[in-house]
Parts: sequence; C-alpha cells; structure tokens
Amino acid sequence: MKILMLSSTFPYPPTRGGTQVRTFHLLKYLSQHHTITLVTQRESSVTDTEVLELRDYVDHLVLFNRPPEEMSTREILKKFQRFITFLSKGTPPSVLSRYSIEMQNAIDLIVQARKCDVITCEHSANEIYVRSHFQNQIKTVVNIHSSVYGTCYNQIKNGISENKLRDIIYLPLLRRYEKRYSSKFSSIVVTTEEDKKQLQKFQPDNEITVIPNGVDFTLFPNRIINPGGYRLIFIGAMDNLANIDAVCFFSKKILPEIQKLYPETTFDIVGAHPTPEVLALKEKPGITVTGQVSSMAEYLHKATVCVIPMRTGFGIKNKTLEAMAAGVPVVASDRGLEGLIVEGENVPLRALRANQPQEYIWAITQLFENPSLRFELSQNARKFIEEQFTWESAGKRYEEVCLN
Repeated sequence: MKILMLSSTFPYPPTRGGTQVRTFHLLKYLSQHHTITLVTQRESSVTDTEVLELRDYVDHLVLFNRPPEEMSTREILKKFQRFITFLSKGTPPSVLSRYSIEMQNAIDLIVQARKCDVITCEHSANEIYVRSHFQNQIKTVVNIHSSVYGTCYNQIKNGISENKLRDIIYLPLLRRYEKRYSSKFSSIVVTTEEDKKQLQKFQPDNEITVIPNGVDFTLFPNRIINPGGYRLIFIGAMDNLANIDAVCFFSKKILPEIQKLYPETTFDIVGAHPTPEVLALKEKPGITVTGQVSSMAEYLHKATVCVIPMRTGFGIKNKTLEAMAAGVPVVASDRGLEGLIVEGENVPLRALRANQPQEYIWAITQLFENPSLRFELSQNARKFIEEQFTWESAGKRYEEVCLN
C-alpha cells in the first residue's frame, strides 16, 4: 500500500516530544510493510543530520521550509488577515500560519497522479491540505492528537487562557471548524475515549477509532531501585501552555505546603525551552529548572514521585506513560490521567489521582511515608504500560485503519 503522510511538524528525532513522538513511531511501524511518502516542514532547529536520518524511515521525503514568523508590519497585517479568514471561513490562525502553497501544490500533484492509496494527516492542523474531493479518490485519515475545541473549552473553564476574551470569541468558531474539517475524512483516529465522544457529537456517522500513544522502552527502562527521599519531578516541554500552568500551579499552591511537612522536598522541572515564567520558579526554595536534558529517564529514576498536575490539555499524555514505564509512582490530575484506567474494581492501583491542592498533599504524603505503596504503584504501572501502551500495538491498529 502507498501511504502519503502529512505532518507540518518535522517528526524527528522523537525525543523532541509532543506531536513528533506519535507521528514518528506510527510512521516507523507503517514503513516496515508499506511505501511511505512523508510531506513535512523543516524548522530552523532541524539539522541536516536529522533530515538524513529521517530519510532512512521513508521511501520519499518531500521537505519544505516552515513559513517564517516575523513581527514586521507585513506580518502583523498577515495575522490580521488570518483572523478575518477564521471569522469568515473557519480555519484557525494557528493552522493558517503554517500553511504553505508549495506544500499544497506538491500534495495535489501526488494525489492527482494517483501515487498514493491513503492520505493521513498527522495532527488535525494538517487537515488544511486535504481537499474535500480527495475522499472520492482515496482513503483519507486524520489522526487527531487532541480536540482543539475541547482544549479551548477546558482552558476557559479552568481560567488559564492566555487571552480569555480571544478564546471566548474563538470557541464557537473552533466548534464549527472541528465539525467542518472532520467531515472530509473517511476515518478519524483519536488518542482517548473522551476525544472520541467529543468528535462523535460533530460526526456521529463517522468511523472513529481510539489508538493511544505508546512508549519507547529503550528510552524509558524500568528503574531497578526505589530511591526513597523527598524528590518530586515534572517532565515535559516547558514552552507548552498546559505544562507552564501545571508547574506554576504546583509550585505556588502545593509545593510550599508539602515543604512545611517535609522541608527537604525538592521539585525538578525537566524539559526543553523553559519560558521566563518557568525560569522564575527557580527562585523558590527547592525548585530546579533543568532545561533540555539528554535523558528524561535518568531524572525520573532519581525521583521519589512524578507529579502531573495538568489542569488543561486533551488527549493522552506522553509524560504520564513515560513516568509509569520508568517505574516512578505518579500523582496526577484527571487531565494527566486521561485515557488511563488506574483504579477501580478489579483494577490494580497504578497511580494516585488528585485535582485539588489538599488531594495532592495527601497523595504525596502517602507516597513519601510508605515505601510499599511506592513499590506497588511502580510495579503495577510498569506492567500496565508494557501490556497496553506499546508502539507496536498502536502501529498495528493504525495500519488496520489505513487498510480498511
């Protein structure tokens, strides 16, 4: 089968996190059995070596430069035009800003020449390149990493919007946008049941398949010792709004109360591109902001507890899967545990759930005080990830969607 994969984000190396992880591992699996043409964009940070290494995983790599982000008068005018287009036609500015006419022309030529049997959009932002009539010629698949409408709604609900007025204006437009673009696809793939329910409201007749993320166990081996102590950790890209909110919320509302009970408590914020707001947290007692590190697992293995105090962001969280795979006890919110069954009747306890500050304090205290509970969560979580969250199983299910 000839598969055309679209990704406006350069999906290599997978250690970059975010959308790259999912896109790369699904691409890697499909390339074992099918002919893959990947159309993607190169950012300034992508090296020539990374381009060469990615070529080894695909049959054809069609590469374009990402449109520049400039704050010139011309670019400000373009931003205004994108907003007007959003109001009139329903495509968000964040999608329009990465749109490339050259990339569109290349995709059109590939489809017209019938050089592919299936076209997949890796993340909904790439839907803009799929024309409505494509599904009359080939199978069209959109791999939605998270609902844009659901994410915006959640940010407004929890009061953590970067621009609340803008998001209130955007919300009905995003609802219209998600409903419109999803109608262009033969099949829809999402990462959690919650996103499936969200999309079914818009497209009740569409085929929607839940395929969760996986973990690369070579990068996140199970730790062999329980270090004890009072060391907390959070992992993730630190220029992401949901992650910034999570660490600020935890550092200001929860950590000081934990340190009253356990003065030795430290909190490591581990992830690339920390914003000034995150870097400022280093001034607080016990907090370290590492920036990018060569091995997330190395830091996870030293931690007593991994906290995932997400208050927004839909979709399954790689950080949660990776911490559980590494054997670190997890305390997380409903958002941090989305798509995961971690407690309940006939379910071994795999993580502790917390949403309010007092719930975090109670859960972390239990783990600080109880080595056997830490061991129980560590063992149960690792087994859970090994059985249900491998890239091999995700790849097989994605292949079935593309074939059927």
